[in-house]
Amino acid sequence: MGWREGAGELDARMLERPLFSDAVGKLGAWLAEDGAPYADGTGAHAVRYIPGSWAGIRPWPSGLAEQVGRKPTLLSRAQVLAVARTGVATASWTETLVASYVWGQGDNGYGAYRLGEILRPGQVEAVLAQTIALLATDGAVAGYRRLSGAIAGLGPAFFTKFLYFAGGAVVDAPGPRPLILDQRIARVLRAYTTRLGEGIGLEEPAKLAAWLWSDGVWTPHRYDVYLRWAHGATDQLAGSTHWPLAPDLLELALFSGAWNPYKGSLGPSVSDTPSPSRSAALSGPCPGASGIPPWTRTGPCGTAPS
Repeated sequence: MGWREGAGELDARMLERPLFSDAVGKLGAWLAEDGAPYADGTGAHAVRYIPGSWAGIRPWPSGLAEQVGRKPTLLSRAQVLAVARTGVATASWTETLVASYVWGQGDNGYGAYRLGEILRPGQVEAVLAQTIALLATDGAVAGYRRLSGAIAGLGPAFFTKFLYFAGGAVVDAPGPRPLILDQRIARVLRAYTTRLGEGIGLEEPAKLAAWLWSDGVWTPHRYDVYLRWAHGATDQLAGSTHWPLAPDLLELALFSGAWNPYKGSLGPSVSDTPSPSRSAALSGPCPGASGIPPWTRTGPCGTAPS
């Protein structure tokens, strides 16, 4: 069996069996403890940011704190979603990108510079508007496809944050709803598919899983597989635990290290790492990005299979 055939087999098995029984137990335990504040919705999940660090970023959402001072301030998912709802009302989406980017970067010291570079080209608003139009008519994967490589410096780890919040505001968009996909989530899925591949006897499952769920760019097809898996896993959890029908709660749980599918097989495990802000990840800097701290949820640098 070649790699593409193996990939197809692994994807099919992944969608047939979203979660192992130990995952159901671990995730249920997380919901009863650390995840309890989010049982009725992830809106309260917040990160710290330093408003003054973002001075000079325009446009600046009115729902965020004034861009002055060094006092850490909380920014919640609910606040970013409110910015996205304003975007629906005004048909203007750059402020949603700004809010989602600030939320994703948290309190690191270089996010504002990167965002300034992203916003510099004049076509950003037009690309975002086209993305929302596709999201509203054709769904999350169409929006993902439009944003892939469309805005310099904006990779999928951050543009899926934009899609996630925009998808929560565009109420009539066809499902499945967008979710955040970044390096940390991809590493959980890599560990999971490695274990799954071993269980069904695939040749070199770890290499195949690393090819599919790389630390690099994920294709629209890979994003589609992720969305279908996450929604299927949520249905499985809801059918066997008190888990709500909220796929973004699963995304938060996986990011938080609630379930480590294959501890020790892929270097530092999710549960072995320091407890990060929303902006953190098991990531080193992209080539040439010297001096950037390794614990940033900044997005992938390489290429990925379908």
